[in-house]
Amino acid sequence: MPVPARRLPSWAWVTGLTTGAIAVVAVLAVQATDGTRPVATATTPTPSSATATATPKPTATAPTAVPDDSGTGRRIVYSLSGNRVWLIDASDSPRRTFTVWPGTVDPDPGTYTVGTRSEPVTTGSDGVRIEHIVYFAAKSGVNIAFSHAVDGASPPPASGAQTGGIRTKRADGEALWAFATTGTTVTVVK
Repeated sequence: MPVPARRLPSWAWVTGLTTGAIAVVAVLAVQATDGTRPVATATTPTPSSATATATPKPTATAPTAVPDDSGTGRRIVYSLSGNRVWLIDASDSPRRTFTVWPGTVDPDPGTYTVGTRSEPVTTGSDGVRIEHIVYFAAKSGVNIAFSHAVDGASPPPASGAQTGGIRTKRADGEALWAFATTGTTVTVVK
């Protein structure tokens, strides 16, 4: 004679679902304490006359020396003309350098601070799934941040949209994410 399966009482299901929902809300609340908007403080802004393209410039002879006018100490240096980023340690030694794909809105040259970081996968303004977003500036209502595509792809050309995502290759983006803690200086040079 078959034994009938025992069903959990409805109160057990409700308790389990409620506990799970509370745990999810708690995790989201902790993540939200970092804020959702970048903090941008340009100390030496100048008007940008260059328009960015969605593809990096050829880098066969790209310089890898840190730009002279990029400050001192631990910082991220972003060259607008070279589409290149350097991660500089506290002793002014470059730890990593790599090329990037800029968005259509460039930050003005100057010194900024990493204000907000967002690790979870989300969809960028160009429709690409991205992660490890490091916000450091805003211009013309567009947030400017470093990120990398989850699938490692370069961004498609922008079709008239204003985008502030500066994309990296996946390995470079993960290194930048580990380096760019909140409060890290970002120096943007021409």
